[in-house]
Amino acid sequence: MTDPLFDVARPRPVLASRLLHEGRIWDLRSDDVDLGEAGVVTREWIDHPGAVATIAVDDEGRVLLLRQFRHPVGRELWEPPAGLLDVAGEEALLAAQRELAEEADLRAATWHVLADYFTTPGGNNEALRVFLARDLSPVPEDERHVREDEEMSMVPAWVSLEEAVDGVLQGRLHNPSTVVGVLALAAARAHGYEHLRPGDAPWPERRA
Repeated sequence: MTDPLFDVARPRPVLASRLLHEGRIWDLRSDDVDLGEAGVVTREWIDHPGAVATIAVDDEGRVLLLRQFRHPVGRELWEPPAGLLDVAGEEALLAAQRELAEEADLRAATWHVLADYFTTPGGNNEALRVFLARDLSPVPEDERHVREDEEMSMVPAWVSLEEAVDGVLQGRLHNPSTVVGVLALAAARAHGYEHLRPGDAPWPERRA
């Protein structure tokens, strides 16, 4: 191929759509989709608000990961600071900045986009943007967020990028934003961060 690979928006006609379950965060829907020559198929999928994650890098080049319990998989996973896009009208970059402050007590002066991806395109429409945050500074003590639920037991760790990449490639780290973010950071650093998009780059894949 001579042209670059590019995912395109090309939805198929939805003949009927049903709400099967209205959840606290996301809903379960069933759609009858017209695939043309292949006929009409029924697809059940989760309608998701989307999310952001941040790979924070300190002056020594270390990456911040947080150990957090995830009930569906029954594991404590090492993850970057992250959160849902569940505040109406909030820009993705502002959401990432808020989550970094709330979960890691950190602010960053320099922001770029590392990667955009769909977490499970065969089963939900969650779009997730992974940011790179650098030039870090602590949130003042009197402005720090009071953590609740699973966030109360989060354990932070600063690890070298090499250690994080090794953890991904050896199958020791499984959170998707960790996998995508760490490998994207390694590729970006190898190219001198020249091809990264700005933190406020357009994100058409995000659900309206």
